[in-house]
Amino acid sequence: MLLGLAGVTGIGKSYYKDLIVEKFGFEKIKIVTTRKIREGEKNNDDKIFVTADELQKLRNEDKIAYEFNLLGNTYAYTKEELFSNKNTVFEMHYESVFDFKKICPNIRTIYLLPKNIEIAKDKTRQRHLDYDVENARLLEIDEHYNRICSDESLRNMFDYILYNDYNESSDEELLNLVHKIIKKC
Repeated sequence: MLLGLAGVTGIGKSYYKDLIVEKFGFEKIKIVTTRKIREGEKNNDDKIFVTADELQKLRNEDKIAYEFNLLGNTYAYTKEELFSNKNTVFEMHYESVFDFKKICPNIRTIYLLPKNIEIAKDKTRQRHLDYDVENARLLEIDEHYNRICSDESLRNMFDYILYNDYNESSDEELLNLVHKIIKKC
């Protein structure tokens, strides 16, 4: 099963991905990116950091299933990762849901919506990103949040929408949902 998690920056996608891995034995899909590695990140954990030339080599070898650009960096998913028969989980950009539904029709998607958008912004500030990157992320949070709240067709592309209140109750709700999804598959 392929499970995609989407939501604004700071909503807890990485946290929930790790929780799903821990509780249900899913494997993380590793995204390939040309983005610089941040402090605390490890190459080949859930991201594979590459140069533009290395990414081009993967393209030339027909290993890329899907790619997109975000804030000046390229992100890509390999065919090997997306089309695996294993239970896998990954973070996805909310606008990519349309493409993923075409590429991987059996994907299950969960959109995580914050009950308080300011908490997501605070979580983003705690990452200590470069000034310009942080400001771009904060602007994207507002744009993203306003779009998901006002665009019913976008919301309808997701199989499930859950609120994250950054507490144990939100964790339990997500874990219960994933358990139900596994039983259906």
